[in-house]
Amino acid sequence: MQDVDEDGHDVAGFTEPLPEGDEEASNLSDISGVSLGNNQPQEVEEDIDALISDVQDHVFGEMRLPEDVLHEVQSTWTAFLAAMPSRDAAGEAIYGVVFDCAPELQSLFKTARSVMAMRFVNGLNLIFSELARPTSLKVVTETLGFQHLDIEVTTPRVCLFRDAILDVLESEVGSILTPQGKAGFLATLNYVGGAMIYVRREYGDRISVLRTSWIAASIARLGDDEDDNGEDVGHAGEPSGKQEMFLFNAAVMGFTASMGWMSSVLEQFENMVLNAAKSNRLQEECDVLSLVLVKSKEAIVYAEFKAVMLASLRSLVPKIWGVEHEVAWTWFWDNLERMIKSQVANLKGQQRSVDRFIKSLDDQSIAKLCRDVYKRFFEQAPSGQNFFKQSTTRLYFIAGKVLEMSLDIYLKPREMIEEISALGLRHVGYGMPTELFPPFIEAWSQSIQSMQVDARAVSSLRWSLTLISKCLVRTILEGSTIVMKAINTNSAKRFRKAISIASRQSREQELLKITVGTQSISPLYWAIQSGSFQVARAMLTDLLTIRADRDNYYYGCDALFERHPDILQELCAVRGQGLLPTMLDGLCWRSKWTIHKMRRVNYFVKHLIQNSDGTFNTSILVLVKLNDPNLIRHPVVSFVFKMLWSRMASYSFLQSRIVFLFLVVLVVVSQSILPRVNVQQETNAHRAALFASRMVAYLADLGPLLFSHVWLSVKDVRRRSFVYVAGVLPMPAYLGNLTTLSQLFLVFVMLLMCTQEPIFACLQDMYGDFPGAGLFTTHCPAAVARENVYSVLSQLSVLLHWLLLTDLCIFSLRVCAYLLTCLRVLVELFHFCLAVTFLIAAFSCAIASLGTFLVDFYTIPAGAGSLLRIILGMYENKRFVALREFPRVYSLLVIFCITTLIFLANLLVAQLTGAYKTVYGDMEGYAKLARSSVTVDTIRSQRPRKWAAFLASLKLEDRIEFNEGDVGMAGGIQVLEPANLNPTYEECIHRFGGSTSVENPWPEESSLEKGSLDIRLKRLEKLVVRATKNMMKGMDGGSIGSGTGSSAASSFASGASSGSSMNESA
Repeated sequence: MQDVDEDGHDVAGFTEPLPEGDEEASNLSDISGVSLGNNQPQEVEEDIDALISDVQDHVFGEMRLPEDVLHEVQSTWTAFLAAMPSRDAAGEAIYGVVFDCAPELQSLFKTARSVMAMRFVNGLNLIFSELARPTSLKVVTETLGFQHLDIEVTTPRVCLFRDAILDVLESEVGSILTPQGKAGFLATLNYVGGAMIYVRREYGDRISVLRTSWIAASIARLGDDEDDNGEDVGHAGEPSGKQEMFLFNAAVMGFTASMGWMSSVLEQFENMVLNAAKSNRLQEECDVLSLVLVKSKEAIVYAEFKAVMLASLRSLVPKIWGVEHEVAWTWFWDNLERMIKSQVANLKGQQRSVDRFIKSLDDQSIAKLCRDVYKRFFEQAPSGQNFFKQSTTRLYFIAGKVLEMSLDIYLKPREMIEEISALGLRHVGYGMPTELFPPFIEAWSQSIQSMQVDARAVSSLRWSLTLISKCLVRTILEGSTIVMKAINTNSAKRFRKAISIASRQSREQELLKITVGTQSISPLYWAIQSGSFQVARAMLTDLLTIRADRDNYYYGCDALFERHPDILQELCAVRGQGLLPTMLDGLCWRSKWTIHKMRRVNYFVKHLIQNSDGTFNTSILVLVKLNDPNLIRHPVVSFVFKMLWSRMASYSFLQSRIVFLFLVVLVVVSQSILPRVNVQQETNAHRAALFASRMVAYLADLGPLLFSHVWLSVKDVRRRSFVYVAGVLPMPAYLGNLTTLSQLFLVFVMLLMCTQEPIFACLQDMYGDFPGAGLFTTHCPAAVARENVYSVLSQLSVLLHWLLLTDLCIFSLRVCAYLLTCLRVLVELFHFCLAVTFLIAAFSCAIASLGTFLVDFYTIPAGAGSLLRIILGMYENKRFVALREFPRVYSLLVIFCITTLIFLANLLVAQLTGAYKTVYGDMEGYAKLARSSVTVDTIRSQRPRKWAAFLASLKLEDRIEFNEGDVGMAGGIQVLEPANLNPTYEECIHRFGGSTSVENPWPEESSLEKGSLDIRLKRLEKLVVRATKNMMKGMDGGSIGSGTGSSAASSFASGASSGSSMNESA
């Protein structure tokens, strides 16, 4: 038989009778009632006459039916099964009659109908098959009662089930159901029902003993014993915890060879013990463990685990261990052993059946199966159509995944349980009703059965799908908190109402972590990823609101960053929703009070600066990569980067640029100064200085740059990290900024300079027969041939060095902002040059087509050059006077001058002015972005010791004050700012009186908001709108509405006066 708990979970019974040849089945009669901890002596027997008349729940002994009655019962049951087309049909018949007789119980059965029907018939078959062995029957019945410990089995319910089963037997095999057989069925069913009631009532204390002793063993340490003086007495080499004690005892008892399967049991044993009173969860754990054990190649002797377990518990809790513990743990393990053994016997061969079935399906068969599954599912649960909104191909993909999971649960059970738990937590976020799972599994069962496949495959798939469904339902029910439900509605109001009942201690975890088993989900992340941004914003505000009572401050900053170290990346990904400024606002506290025109400000930026291991938090770079000048000017972000720059990065950056500044001077000396000194009378010292300066430039400047770019290029290529120029040409990602690109160009220029270096060209012929011969000369014929090329490369090299030196402007934000402004408005200059180029080309071609013989415009190139000189003011005035003799050319030149020098030039001035006004407001932000990027790159290259010293100087572990004498939390930095910079009129800390217990929730905060300015203004706005509507109705209502209009006017007047009084009070 099978029932469900009060939460709607199904409780698994036996799915198959014990095999005839199984050693456990043959030895069941050897297990005594005393070994199971029965309260009744072994010789106690049930009163058959009493059992026939009613359910007997006051005693639990062995039931011995007379031989003729026993034969009648078993033969009638066998005939019933033979009369039905299959066991499934027999189960369906019993299931249907039970529901007809007790419709009020239908809501309790949540498992698929076919699964429940099969469990009914299998459980009854097991009971009737053991009637000839009273001791074995008692064991089976006690195990069944053990599986229903958390079910309220009552005498009326037992009678309903009993009568329903008898009705089925009478309707199907009434002709052979004799009075003796009916009496035997009555006695058997009353015996089983009474035993379940008895076990639940009498053995409840054992569950409590199991739980308390297991918890005591979990925290016990053998090394914690104290001597008479109160000092710890440790024993070196002795095991301390449960795990170590278990391994130690297994080794001492000689069970080392069995540690493989025993470790598997031990991993799941805690969940079994703690859920002993939850039969559905206990059965689920047994099913998973059976899937693991059925794959074990070792000989499994369950008595070995029992012996080791009891020995370990006795050693860990010797002070509390007694007879009741021995009885409880023996009873618990013996029931577990029978459940696991029975399930392992049933699982043998199921994996192969499922594997063969899935491999036999082709694409068409799978599509047909999926179509049939959803058709049956929507017929049985029409409301499911509201949740399966995806396309047909997506639904078929889901069905294919279900098939894969039904096989994978056999192949890798533990891994699949973790994946199923994670999937269940995602379904919590989807708001999926658990009532849809049973009909979904039922649809699968019916669809597979309709394919006329092997019955073993059908039952195997049904079992695995049911296990997956139970795990999903359990996960959803355990993870469905009121916060998650508020997220599904995206209602900030419902969220605040839901979180208001959370205790002060657990409030943060309610928002950040919901755990089911070993899997967890973050409500905050789910709100962000599912698009519930209103709730996400309210959650961030709630987490980063400082609350306080007389004893403690409560602030969720540490919990937020510890749970989600990548919270910055997540919020930057949805920056358009305003979540990032909300979080940043919560990291800053400003005092309401000022002292000497200065205001205290606490920036809680510990987690923005450092990771949990104390290293630099490089994820802060995402704030720079957003390239948002307004965000970088946020007080918190601006404070962090300003502090990092001024107290650490600026010195290191200056040191590195001093070296480069020396190289720039060296390049200028070697390329622009020394070659121009004493050109006619060069001395050997002069030439040696030139050679030395250029060699140092090549080695100290080109060498490191070349190595750095080769290394970065190789690294990006290996990582396949590229940026694409014009969306087509791939380029290593590190070249994504102008500085590195300029450095690479400089590398190429200097490499070409090395190939064209005049000194290198003359090394083999320094003392030849030519003017200027001598040591390190640059005047040999080979050098003269390279002079032009080398001079161009030298010019580019000097310009690039000066260009790379412009990054020193970040020491002054004003200079940096000016430079960035120049770069921004260059776009407008480029547009002007493009337009001028077009006009020059057009007018030069037009003038050339006139057939004039003027030298300045005879050809198109000559005409273009003349027009360019006109624009630049380099064209001579006397040439203009001469052009008057050619009216057609002169008129074209007048039009050209008006278009370019008057229209385009003034348009350029207007564009530059407009662009400057547009970008000027953001230039400070862009300058901070440039400095922040350099700051992060510089700190990344710092030594760990230097970074640790910098963190120590910040004293982030010390608690800082709010107002004078009010010591708050750690993790922040306090500064003073001018009082008029950010006026603050309200207290940022929510303080509460009353009890300071951490278990109490915070008082309602609505009273704190009633007097706020925003709330009063919104109330006034609603009042004005309502009054205006009333006035409009009055105007449209004629004479009848005149009274309404006057009342509306008076209402409006009263509202206005109320609003003015509110403003005055504000």
